[in-house]
Amino acid sequence: MRIRIVLSATLTALGLMFLIPAAAHAHGDTLKVVVTGQRAGHVTTDITWENDGDAIDETVAATVNAVSVDGTRTMGPWPLVRDPAAAPAGWTTAETLPPGSWKVTVEVGFPALGKGELEVGVPVVDPAPTTGAGTTGAATGGTPAVSAPTPDAASASGSGSGSAAATAADASSPAPAPSGTRAASGGDGDAVWWTTAGVAVTALAGAGVGLLLRRRRMRGACRTS
Repeated sequence: MRIRIVLSATLTALGLMFLIPAAAHAHGDTLKVVVTGQRAGHVTTDITWENDGDAIDETVAATVNAVSVDGTRTMGPWPLVRDPAAAPAGWTTAETLPPGSWKVTVEVGFPALGKGELEVGVPVVDPAPTTGAGTTGAATGGTPAVSAPTPDAASASGSGSGSAAATAADASSPAPAPSGTRAASGGDGDAVWWTTAGVAVTALAGAGVGLLLRRRRMRGACRTS
């Protein structure tokens, strides 16, 4: 019995030794690595068995390296993690590439060998503009709110309106003539009056003298005759 048990265990072990390599070689010896691009800066990759195109069931051991097109910047090496937003064959990076053009290389060492390359462009994403309450109101075309005037503001407004009306009335009324102008006007009128009076007196005096001379001449003529 002991010999049979030992022989059975030996045959089972030998069978497993032959079956495990056969199962391992069912998918092939190499992996197909396709760098599909990027999503929000995360490198995305599809990894399948090259022989049958099946997805990788176990965790892969891979490194991701990126070099800028001009060769001035390098990123990585980064590991690959499963991409929950993609198919079972999808893998991605937890790290993100900065904006720019990058030559990405993915190298897989386990469970088999595989390599993929692609030039990936990461665009610049502008930040969302932040607007305040006043800017939002102006952008949406809303009417700005006007607060009701307080009693103090109303009284101040009334006082200001009265002062403005008084100022306008003063501006519209004719300005009084200066005292010097009045004095000058009065002096000119008096001078004209006195001049007219003097002329009249002189004319009357001349007329009287002429009458007296005429009478004298008439009297002298009568006496001679």
